Amino acid sequence: MSSTSPSLRWTIAVLLCFSTALNYLDRQVLSILATTIQKDLGIDDIGYAKITTYFLLSYTIMYAVSGRLVDFLGTRLSLAWAVAGWSVAGMLHGAANSVAQLSLCRFILGTFEAANFPAGAKAVSEWFPLKERALGMGLFASGGALGAVIAFPMVTWLALSYGWRSTFVVVGAVGFLWVVAWLVVCKRAAPKFVEATSTNQPNGGTPAPLAEKPFGLKELLCYRRTWGCILVRVFTDPIIYFISFWVPKYLTANHGYTLSDIGLFAWIPFAALSAGQISGGALVNWLVGRGYGLDPVRKHLMLGASLLVLVSGALVALTTSPSLALAGVAFLALGHGLFGNLAVPAEVFPSHSVAFVTGLGGTLGGVVGIISQFCIAWAAGHQGYPYIFAVFSVFPLLAFFSVKLLVGQLGVISHQLPQKITTS
Repeated sequence: MSSTSPSLRWTIAVLLCFSTALNYLDRQVLSILATTIQKDLGIDDIGYAKITTYFLLSYTIMYAVSGRLVDFLGTRLSLAWAVAGWSVAGMLHGAANSVAQLSLCRFILGTFEAANFPAGAKAVSEWFPLKERALGMGLFASGGALGAVIAFPMVTWLALSYGWRSTFVVVGAVGFLWVVAWLVVCKRAAPKFVEATSTNQPNGGTPAPLAEKPFGLKELLCYRRTWGCILVRVFTDPIIYFISFWVPKYLTANHGYTLSDIGLFAWIPFAALSAGQISGGALVNWLVGRGYGLDPVRKHLMLGASLLVLVSGALVALTTSPSLALAGVAFLALGHGLFGNLAVPAEVFPSHSVAFVTGLGGTLGGVVGIISQFCIAWAAGHQGYPYIFAVFSVFPLLAFFSVKLLVGQLGVISHQLPQKITTS
């Protein structure tokens, strides 16, 4: 296969999907087994919040740092090191015996896992022309939900059969299989696409060498589109952290789900999330291919997804039915997937700066995620989970207005940046 062949870039996309699946699989083991581990080690909800916060702390710090490391090392080496590193960290959880030791394991896990999304976003921007990036990014991001879907039955079966400690070791070891496959398939550098200022250009960009240098931090922070991309993550990342870390506990605390029930049903919201990410990207690709503009298609989809999350959050907050609650969480996750938050930087910045902008957004999103962990722990004990769902259901609308007011027209790449904050 040549470096520009569609079959190779879709193979790369599938591997990126699986790297994200492993990323979520390794981080999800703790939340699935949270109640079991808390009982075994005598950890309360505040202790659990501390453990999850250490993951988010390192994840947040390294998100921005890893963006620059990815630009320096390239996607091939950076992803190989990242997956190998977080696989080892995941295995170490099996030896932990206290809040401090689990917190250390989570900190190491977050340090390596942070590279996945800046590297994946950069890879999509390198391997895919502009009109296909929403689909490529959707496939890449959907791996997170795929990993969570696999995690629930796999982790519960392993834990019930062999114990929670062995579960961490087995799940972590799977990552090394991916590293081998990645190094074998991704042997050459990606093509560089001429990033059109409009998606009406033929093929959405054609392969050609580009000599542009990455934008500096000061330049980016003085540009409104950067802040639009950052705010999208600030308003959407806490939702996925909540779904990943707390929904299994919510189903157990509010609706009496056992560990077996979690394995049978708690994967459904993550399947909905994956369906939203893939179908949202596919819908955009299909409509743009039929002559519709990328900007109106994406923004209408974002608005619809935001309203779906709002309605779904209200349903979860008001219902007492376990089935309706699970359905509400699933539709909320579907809306989050349809929004396509990770694709925004690749739709407005050149590939040489996509990883860094993605890292900046993930860093600020992680900061808000850290704060939200303690807010969730407090609210769960004082206000209840319905209150939490009601608050988070408003966030995607705020993200949509950030795109509308700050990012501007999607599909128009900023090859030059002004030296001060501008609204033009």
